[in-house]
Amino acid sequence: MKIEIRNVTKEIKGAKVLHQINLEFTGGKIYGLRGKNGSGKTMLLRAVSGLIQVSEGEIRVNGKVLGKDMAFPESIGILIEHPSFIDSFSGYRNLKALADVTRRIGEEEIRSWITKVGLDPYDKKKYKKYSLGMKQRLGIAAAVMEKPDIILLDEPINALDESGVEVIRQVMLEMKDPERIIIIACHDKEELELLSDEIIELSEGRVTGRYCLEKRV
Repeated sequence: MKIEIRNVTKEIKGAKVLHQINLEFTGGKIYGLRGKNGSGKTMLLRAVSGLIQVSEGEIRVNGKVLGKDMAFPESIGILIEHPSFIDSFSGYRNLKALADVTRRIGEEEIRSWITKVGLDPYDKKKYKKYSLGMKQRLGIAAAVMEKPDIILLDEPINALDESGVEVIRQVMLEMKDPERIIIIACHDKEELELLSDEIIELSEGRVTGRYCLEKRV
């Protein structure tokens, strides 16, 4: 699994939000994107996911060009900004509705992932009554439950307490695989360093630094 970002620029209403980005991601690592609000983290994730088209340059996923050879990566799980679910459904019913589209996983696997993120798979509470932390946990479960080749998470620890952060940390480490790329955007330096094998610093839409951390097993 490989993602290649070559000379990517994104312009919105005359303003460049990404400037000549050149990056390469390979399977088996957790990559961290770090930067302040407005640094370009979310925009870069949206570009990699195919949710936006770049103004210049190209993004290749296993050699295929996004927006040309395919609209979206073939196997991807994303949590970008706020999770969106059906308010009148329980957490389980929401994930079951998503899983029914692709039919890659069954009820047992759905319940297993709900449990792994620290929620009760048999809770009948409607999503609209979930706390912010519960919504975030469910959003992460939705992103990872089908074990996609690419996982993109934007500020995954937002609204989570200490126990929630630890749960998500364990889920991410469990998902590490030689054939999977995980990219996490987060402004929290300490948490990002705990999760990541490599960190990419962004500022005003530019890559300003990149460094590796101790390899995790």
